[in-house]
Amino acid sequence: MARIIGGLAVSHTPTIGFAIDHDKQEEAAWAPIFESFEPVKAWLQARRPDVLFYIFNDHVTSFFFDHYSAFALGVDEQYGVADEGGNPRDLPAIGGHAALSRHIGQSLMADEFDMSFFRDKPLDHGFFSPMSALLPCEEGWPVQIVPLQVGVLQFPIPSAARCYKLGQALRRAIESYPEDLKVAIVATGGVSHQVHGERCGFNNPEWDAQFIDLFVNDPQQLTRLTQAEYARLGGMEGAEVITWLIMRGALSANVEQLHYDYYLPSMTGIATLLLENRDRPLPAEVNARHLAHMGHQLAGAEQLEGTYPFTLERSARGYRLNKFLHRMIEPAWRARFLQEPEAMYEEAGLSAEERDLLRRRDWRGLIHYGAIFFVLEKLGAVLGISNLDIYAAMRGQSLQDFMKTRNQQVLYSVAGKAD
Repeated sequence: MARIIGGLAVSHTPTIGFAIDHDKQEEAAWAPIFESFEPVKAWLQARRPDVLFYIFNDHVTSFFFDHYSAFALGVDEQYGVADEGGNPRDLPAIGGHAALSRHIGQSLMADEFDMSFFRDKPLDHGFFSPMSALLPCEEGWPVQIVPLQVGVLQFPIPSAARCYKLGQALRRAIESYPEDLKVAIVATGGVSHQVHGERCGFNNPEWDAQFIDLFVNDPQQLTRLTQAEYARLGGMEGAEVITWLIMRGALSANVEQLHYDYYLPSMTGIATLLLENRDRPLPAEVNARHLAHMGHQLAGAEQLEGTYPFTLERSARGYRLNKFLHRMIEPAWRARFLQEPEAMYEEAGLSAEERDLLRRRDWRGLIHYGAIFFVLEKLGAVLGISNLDIYAAMRGQSLQDFMKTRNQQVLYSVAGKAD
């Protein structure tokens, strides 16, 4: 089973990445930042975790307010560097442990956390600023990640208590994963700062020290504070430290503090904290029971003839194909598709099997492969094929025979009126 070996918390101010990119690590104003990272770097080198579960918040870069989630879990195989307005930093993309991500997502949903899931989103300084100081990446990153983006910019946001409970559920999720993996939990953001309004530049080192002490020794107390109290004590943007409670909730009740440092150079209090678990493995029966709990809601669905639940695994398998077909909502895309589909298949990197399924309009085969029906009806609308034709084909019947099973003999699709 996977095991959580410890947790580390770091600020994610862009100051860190800026200093690295401009070779300022040894200058007087910047050197304390990187000195504080050295014990954490040494621990990562010594313990060599396989995966970092990485908690951060995006800064209106890849996540915008047209769809803003409280907890968004990355389920991709790779994450690139986001462009935040002045070109992306010169860093390699980092690999994702997609199988562990999917397992965690299923487990958290089973524990009644309403997760969202993302792919195709590059990560901004909330992730890459501290990462570039923690690990070498000249020859590629030495770990894989599972990223969790927490929406803390647009209210309402999760409470401190909810974050802590998510961490407790995260521990169950990771420790029930069947592969032997060493996992470290990374929490980023904070500590005290505010970057907007007339209170811009606010810091509170006394609160930062008190927060860290409670975080290590009595984290339940921090779950009692409201978002307004966090903002009053640590600044409005500094209130993002509630996400650290996800990390703390995922650790054992008793932890060993291996390192702590604090530095306030300009706008943000920069803290580094390293904790190691003092835990004991649970009996195998406990993890087996949790795995059964995870699968409870869909147990038996696989026995329904001709039924294929669109799980995270199926979504991953069919992602490239579904993404291609989803773009049928774009007028220029569907117009070009009718003219030169083969060129578009090539540009999209569709596999030979995917291209064959599309050429033959093999609706049943597309479902078996991993397409979701609701992009198939979009393709049907572009091709002038009704939903009923698709339904009949999936049933292996002629349209005439299928229509005999319906109460009304009607045809329809999702296409609008022709111009």
